[in-house]
Amino acid sequence: MTARRTGTALAAVGTLLSLAGGALYVLPGPGLPFLATGAALLIAGLLVLAVTRRN
Repeated sequence: MTARRTGTALAAVGTLLSLAGGALYVLPGPGLPFLATGAALLIAGLLVLAVTRRN
């Protein structure tokens, strides 16, 4: 798996987890762990994409 695909996959999963965590945070449920994990994966994916774009 190339670094570009890894970054895309991380960003996609991070986006979905962030959206689910945001919905669970607003609704009664344990949304904060999903929101924090999703945001971390999204940022990591975007950083990987930025680094691979430079090279």
